[in-house]
Amino acid sequence: MEKKKTNAKFIIILSVLILAGGTYGTIKYIHSQGHEETDDAQIEKNMNPIIPRVSGYISKVYVKDNDYVKKGDTLFTIDKRDYQLKIEEANAAYIAAEGGFEVAKEDIGSALASIAVSDANVQSAGGNIETAKIRLGRANSDYIRYENLYKTHSITKQQYEQALAAKQEAESQVRILQQQQKASSFQKSVIEAKSRVSNKQTEVAAANIKKAKALLEVAQLNLTYTVVTAAIDGQVSKIDIQPGQLVQQGQSLFYIINNNEAWVVANFKETQLNKMVIGQKVTVKVDAYPDYDFEGTLTSFSPATGSRFSLLPPDNATGNFVKTIQRLPVKISLNASNDPEKIKLLRPGMNADVDVHLK
Repeated sequence: MEKKKTNAKFIIILSVLILAGGTYGTIKYIHSQGHEETDDAQIEKNMNPIIPRVSGYISKVYVKDNDYVKKGDTLFTIDKRDYQLKIEEANAAYIAAEGGFEVAKEDIGSALASIAVSDANVQSAGGNIETAKIRLGRANSDYIRYENLYKTHSITKQQYEQALAAKQEAESQVRILQQQQKASSFQKSVIEAKSRVSNKQTEVAAANIKKAKALLEVAQLNLTYTVVTAAIDGQVSKIDIQPGQLVQQGQSLFYIINNNEAWVVANFKETQLNKMVIGQKVTVKVDAYPDYDFEGTLTSFSPATGSRFSLLPPDNATGNFVKTIQRLPVKISLNASNDPEKIKLLRPGMNADVDVHLK
């Protein structure tokens, strides 16, 4: 009788276990037809790197580890004395460039005045030549007439010589004036050449002013960069800088985390992607806060598997190919309907379980 009683208990327990297992399996099977799940998921947030735009020694640090900051708050300052001296140097160069431009303008004005004088001299010489040619023509006519009269002994030799002298004097005067005209024209061409040089010098001086002004503006801008401020609202990471420390331009020093916006990156197996599409509803459970379900939306798929973005991506053409199921990063945006305070509690890198509703 005792043996039969024991067998009956065993059968009952086995039946319950089979029923429970079958029920659980059926529920999981039905659930899997409309859902895709993974526990390979992490919280992500925007991490704004703090990178100084100028090099220098830190003079003061205004934040501590994990402090909350507002946009525009001063994080730290860099010793500005070197940059103030550069502003003075650039300002002196700018003043010198302006002085050079004024000198070049004066040279141009002087050259233009000289050109005008030379042009007037050339024109005056031309008029004098025309007058001298008229006199030469009259003296030549008188000489021919007196020469004929002298041949007929109608005038004296003295009168003939006077006419000859007048003719020679007029010819000499024309030659002198022509030479003067050539000299004036040459002088004008020399002055015009100097004027062209002065124009080039003025253009160079104007360019030097622009360059000096740009350098002054750069120096003034660099001075403002000695005060490093927060670009966004958020929480700073660990601060690894101290007063007196030398920091380099472009050096990443620490981060500001934007706590107001978060999303999830879930790495699904490639065999799970068949029915997944953008816009599907997603339920996210974060390990740190298991009592709260975050609502999300499938936003986008990565253009390549995660292994392709690794430092040494696998190359299956080497002859040692072993087929391994790959995982594809999927971005899931957390909806605005979630509690904002809960979003702020999330930290980048936290683990999460993701359930995509396929239907």
